[in-house]
Amino acid sequence: MKVLITGGAGFLGRRLAVKLLERGSLKGADDRDSRIDQLVLVDIVQGAPIRDKRVRSIVGDIGDPDFLKTTIDAETDSIFHLAAIVSGQAEADFDLGMRINVDASRHLLDICRGLGHRPKFVFASSVAVFGGELPEMVLDTTALAPQSSYGTQKAVLELFVNDYTRKGFIDGRVLRLPTISVRPGRPNAAASSFASGIIREPLNGEPAVCPVSANTRLWLLSPERVIESLMFGHDVAATALGTTRNINVPGLSLTVGDMVSALQRVAGDEVVNRIEWKADARIERIVSTWPGALDSRRALALGFPRDDDFEDIIRQHIRDELRR
Repeated sequence: MKVLITGGAGFLGRRLAVKLLERGSLKGADDRDSRIDQLVLVDIVQGAPIRDKRVRSIVGDIGDPDFLKTTIDAETDSIFHLAAIVSGQAEADFDLGMRINVDASRHLLDICRGLGHRPKFVFASSVAVFGGELPEMVLDTTALAPQSSYGTQKAVLELFVNDYTRKGFIDGRVLRLPTISVRPGRPNAAASSFASGIIREPLNGEPAVCPVSANTRLWLLSPERVIESLMFGHDVAATALGTTRNINVPGLSLTVGDMVSALQRVAGDEVVNRIEWKADARIERIVSTWPGALDSRRALALGFPRDDDFEDIIRQHIRDELRR
């Protein structure tokens, strides 16, 4: 089996690659385990090397259709499409967001269409596809009404993936990922970056700024469970998904105040006191349109993994990142 990951040098892409190599197989079109012989990582930058003979890293711009054609061939069985311009950056640079999140993704789908063998296509979508006047609990079938350019671009691709699947061009799976916390590393341009920063930086002995109010509610998932969800979403049988390929990935519904309280219980007052509450109207405007609770009964019935509580996520971060 040949697997391709767009955004392969990024936070999720690299972690997914490592887990796929450890596991060694994915389910093919016949729902049987198939050995991963080749893993192609595509990104605009060269990531840290993964020393495994199955891995090939390709550096280039997925916004260039000619480049994309060089990365995918008739042997490509599965694609994890993770590459994207993140929320804050897509809002600030409309043209760049459209070029990568919509145009490049459409080119990618058309190349898959031309292959003729219906590759599996796992698309990392976002809860940002929802917005406006939302019900208390957002369903898989709740109408999409994004209130940001990023959310709109993700919603467009959700429709594309479903239609290309209906036409038999791909076997698509749309995973609406919660906000990921706690991400290691440094802050990025995502509007949700603070959701990791207010935990990660204080634990590192550094100050952090929280740009939203304590009662802001988020839908959260740990890095470990996100990777498990991507692999599970790939492997779930097409017959179990039916005609609607959009799945609300299970998460935890927490206010920012709940998150800080969990940090206090795990790490104490000294750590929590490193957080400064300083409102940022731009971030608040984007984040306030995202749903804080989603109905994930369908995903749970399919067998998707979930986190138990946020304190465990913080302890996992301390164990895996701070003590490394």
